Order: sequence, then C-alpha cells, then structure tokens
Amino acid sequence: MRTIAIVQARMGSSRLPGKVMAEIAGKPMLFHVVNRVRRAKKIHLVAVATSTHASDDPIAVFCDGNGIPCFRGSEEDVLDRFYWAAKHFQADVIVRLTSDCPLHDPDIIDHVIESLLEGDADFVSGGMKTTYPDGLDAAAFPMAVLDQIWREAKLKSDREHVTTYIHKHPEIFRQKTVRCNEDLSYHRWTVDEPQDLEFVRAVYGHLGDVPFGMRDILDLLKRNPELNKINTGIARNEGYVKSLDADALMNTKGES
Repeated sequence: MRTIAIVQARMGSSRLPGKVMAEIAGKPMLFHVVNRVRRAKKIHLVAVATSTHASDDPIAVFCDGNGIPCFRGSEEDVLDRFYWAAKHFQADVIVRLTSDCPLHDPDIIDHVIESLLEGDADFVSGGMKTTYPDGLDAAAFPMAVLDQIWREAKLKSDREHVTTYIHKHPEIFRQKTVRCNEDLSYHRWTVDEPQDLEFVRAVYGHLGDVPFGMRDILDLLKRNPELNKINTGIARNEGYVKSLDADALMNTKGES
C-alpha cells in the first residue's frame, strides 16, 4: 500500500497572507511542515498540493528548489486539486494535512495510518471534536474513498475542506476517531493569525529544529506557561465556519 501525505498549501490566506512561506527558525513554515511529516515511518512520500494561480508560484518554486514533490491544480476546488494530486502520485492511501501546522507530530500521523490499516474503517482522524491540540490534525483514507467524495460532494464547503463530506455521512463511510489520553483540544498550535505565528516561533526558539513532538511541547508550556497566552481567544475552525455561511448564502439565493 503506497501511502502518500498530501499537504495543502496556498499563499492567499485572508487572515495572514503568505503565511505558508513565513519564516520560522530561519526556514519557511512549509519547510518545517514537510520536514516533520517526513519523519513519520508509515509514509512513503510527502507531497505539496498548491494551485495554478500565479500567487502560488513561490510555493512551486520553493518545492522545486528543495526536492519536494509538488502538484498544481484548482485554486477554489481544493477537493479536485487534492484528488488529482493523489492520482498523480499514485496513492493507495492518502494522509491529508495542511501547511499551516508546523508542529505536526509524526508519531500521531503514524498512529492514524496504523488505525486505518487495521481494516475496520474507511476514514480515520482525530474527529470533528478532536482531543488533540489544534494543529496536529491528520486524516487517512483509501483512494477509493477519495474517488467517491470527489464524485459526490457538491457543496462549496465540502469542495474547499476535502473531508467534511465524509464527516457528514457516517451512514456511508465507516469512521474511526483516534483520541489522546487526555483532552488537549484547548491548545492552539495552528497558524491563522499573527499571534499564532508568534507562538510557533517561540516554540521553535526554545526547542530548535530538532525532532520534538507533542509531549516535548507540552513540557515546554508547563515550564513556560506565559507562552500559552500569546494566541489565546482565537476561534477554532473559523475558515470552515465561513464556508458554511457561503453554503447558506448560495442556498438562499437559489430559493429567491
């Protein structure tokens, strides 16, 4: 089974434009994301999926210059871009990741893949209400599942966020949730706002660009609790909420 990790990346973030190439410990954030995911033992290839829009040229140039496989597809239809990237890299199993999470833990990614390979689920993730810190999200599913959602998903939110159609249809897809042994979902380790970037830079400033995982970060925060205050009070999954609002607006227009 050829397991491909596909990292979604774009420059056009509305809240923090160009964040994927923002500097952290002397390297672009995308470098750290790919570097950390590559440490997962169950992954055969880590690839980046970006768009064909000119604004995303810096991502393609960076990948080309650093030996990172890169696929370019639709800017708006992320599911379509993701599907053709998986086809291009001949994936049997796909791990979906995003480029705004430079603290990915390879052990958690391996755990998600192992849970899928047990064979009793079509989709494995931390769930919509994950117990892991925000920013350690990973989802694994076979190519057959990706092919099905690519054909069936119609809503803008489902085309933009790739796996939400699966979450909405437990009657179709057997879903398994991996859980942490404690609820750590109140931690925010993703990068959407300037404060998030400041927090991640602080973590790398303390731990350096050496193999460190979730527990190392938690230990750091216990020793330095003031770091938790850097990016508190930011809503989780704000981008998905905006997509749902767009769905509702389209439905309203259709009924008028």
